[in-house]
Amino acid sequence: MYSPFEIMLALRYLRARKAEGFVSVIAAFSFLGIMLGVATLIIVMSVMNGFRGELIDRILGLNGHLNVYQQGGPLYDYNQYLSLITDVDGVTSVEPVVEGQVLVTAKGNASGAMVRGYTPSYMRMKPLLSQSIIQGKIENFQGDQIAIGSAMAERFALAVGDTVTLMSPKGKASPFGTIPRTAQYQIAVIFDVGMYEYNSGYIFMPLDEAQHFFQMPENAVSILEVISNDPAKVDRMKAALSVVLEGNAGVYDWRDSNASFFSALQVERNVMFLILTLIILVAAFNIISSMIMLVKDKGRDIAIMRTMGAFRASIMKIFMLTGASVGILGTCVGSVLGISFALNIESIRQGIQSMTGAKLFPDEIYFLSKLPAKVDWTEVVVVIGLAVVLSVLATLYPAWRASRLDPVEALRYE
Repeated sequence: MYSPFEIMLALRYLRARKAEGFVSVIAAFSFLGIMLGVATLIIVMSVMNGFRGELIDRILGLNGHLNVYQQGGPLYDYNQYLSLITDVDGVTSVEPVVEGQVLVTAKGNASGAMVRGYTPSYMRMKPLLSQSIIQGKIENFQGDQIAIGSAMAERFALAVGDTVTLMSPKGKASPFGTIPRTAQYQIAVIFDVGMYEYNSGYIFMPLDEAQHFFQMPENAVSILEVISNDPAKVDRMKAALSVVLEGNAGVYDWRDSNASFFSALQVERNVMFLILTLIILVAAFNIISSMIMLVKDKGRDIAIMRTMGAFRASIMKIFMLTGASVGILGTCVGSVLGISFALNIESIRQGIQSMTGAKLFPDEIYFLSKLPAKVDWTEVVVVIGLAVVLSVLATLYPAWRASRLDPVEALRYE
């Protein structure tokens, strides 16, 4: 514990006089360095957590938690698998899906897209789709009526009621070669799911129409999408599905289909943590330099206190408290600043955009239309603890040198 005498001297040394002005400047920069390092680390980690969480929510909202497929082609006689899969513990629903790539042409423009065939009931069952409609009605999703994303509608200048032509690479053989299959469809729904990849490159079509377009029989689909009650724990369900399917079909989960993406995201997150931790480390070295200069400047005071009976432990505590106060105060201010910034980052982004006119978070690059941030309080505690530990460690050597100062040598030339 610290005595009132030690606390009083430590606080006194934090308020440098004119002769010690350079020492106070270094201490101020140490404070700013730790403050900015902690704030930046909290903000960046929160944004990366939010980015990952939003992507997972979007991916799970538009895709199955597990998919059952047939290697080398469509999954025939899929009805025989439905009851087997439904009986597996943890399975919420199983729905047939047809998917394939097409070329979209409209008003003289063309672009590639992915078509997914859903039953109208499954389309309504997906909240991310059914609650993201900006034009049209979900009830019109039937027959030759399709749903497209807002980015695709903007690119082709399309609205509800307009028609588009879809061209499939799979066509009919003829004496002149393979003729691609084409068909016209009317737009019934325009959606905005907040993810540029889906808004610009996905078309949703009624299941029976998708089977007809891709020339699949009624008993065949591309995959069976399985929805579970806990997408984070699909390993057990994946093993159970493999058992009931008896090797007649394969199973992969949402992590398998996005493994490389999330691995890259995790590596980037770890690297950013290490890089930004160096900011705090540099600020800690500034504390060391300022404390060494303060100890040298206060050599006469230390010698007088030692001759008056102050223990070496008291001298060490005084200088440890002086240096640690800079780091702890910087950590507290930086954590408040970082948390406040992270919780209001979207409003801050919009404010900066309105003032500068620059687009800070283009959705065509980052896939999301809003800048997400999710404060992980465990990580915040780790960052604060790391900054405090580095701040305290930075004071040990200067405080030890102060406690070992010989009073005779310090006062010899005074």
